[in-house]
Amino acid sequence: MTIRQQIEEREEEILSPFACLSINSKGRDKEEPQCDIRPVFQRDRDRILHSKSFRRLKNKTQVFLTPKGDHYRTRMSHTLEVSQNARTIAKALRLNEDLVEAIALGHDLGHTPFGHAGENILNEIYEGGFKHNEQSVRIVEKLEKDGAGLNLTWEVRDGILNHQTSLMPHTLEGKIVRLSDKIAYINSDFDDAIRAQLLCEDDIPLEIRKTLGFDTKSRLNHMIHNIITNSMDKDDIMMSEESAQAMKELRRFMFENLYKNPVAKSEEVKAKAMLEQLYHYYMDHIDELPDKLLVMLDNGEDRGRIVCDYISGMTDQYAITKFHEYFVPVAWEIDGY
Repeated sequence: MTIRQQIEEREEEILSPFACLSINSKGRDKEEPQCDIRPVFQRDRDRILHSKSFRRLKNKTQVFLTPKGDHYRTRMSHTLEVSQNARTIAKALRLNEDLVEAIALGHDLGHTPFGHAGENILNEIYEGGFKHNEQSVRIVEKLEKDGAGLNLTWEVRDGILNHQTSLMPHTLEGKIVRLSDKIAYINSDFDDAIRAQLLCEDDIPLEIRKTLGFDTKSRLNHMIHNIITNSMDKDDIMMSEESAQAMKELRRFMFENLYKNPVAKSEEVKAKAMLEQLYHYYMDHIDELPDKLLVMLDNGEDRGRIVCDYISGMTDQYAITKFHEYFVPVAWEIDGY
């Protein structure tokens, strides 16, 4: 018996009857030999962790564009916080931690430079539309490894695709990540807003704080405990009605007072204009895209889609560098007089 098979047996013995067992995965689009050590979801986690798209997250905006400070969240730190929250909940509920972690680490791979500002402008200018959750799936299925993709299991891709508020994953592990994502950005973004002196604790309505807690740490602790308590031994992931409503109201407060805050968003107009110019430039100079994307174009992929693939994969700084290269005049010299 291999180590992987021993781990799979332990999952059957230890995990909840509602857990998604590795051995019961719907599998991959392309069949491949099993690893002798790692179950399928652990392999998916490792593939995401070692991907180029994951490494680029460290230089992509979470909320604040190019902040002057070392401690503001990036898309990478947000992803790690989602993963940690989700694993804590999964462990307490005896659900599959490997599946939870794989979904969490992959859920934002498709995010653009400059956060949701970048996503919004690509969605506006590309006629096929652009959504970061769909792009995350496209990355793991088609773009990583020079077009080969990561060949992840169905359950991981389902969780990545359906992590947004308006959607619902098919596994409890995916549902954990969906809630953990909200818990992470609501609390960490508010913490960053305090650091930026845009908001203070007393700005949050008192009724919300009475339910969820009077500081960021308390609210994070309350939300995680509430999910665990209300989901224990159930075939669903949920919060109490009171806490769920308070979290919804806190999320609304964040949208009104931070995500649309003119100070926090003051550079977004510039970021959007820059990405729009890059989009039109590459549409007119398609041959300047990497060869692996041009191969996709030759194989029938939509021109605008592969331009979105390239731009959305950029880090903030790389997008700025390419904009300077194409649109900003550089100093030049003439020898002699």
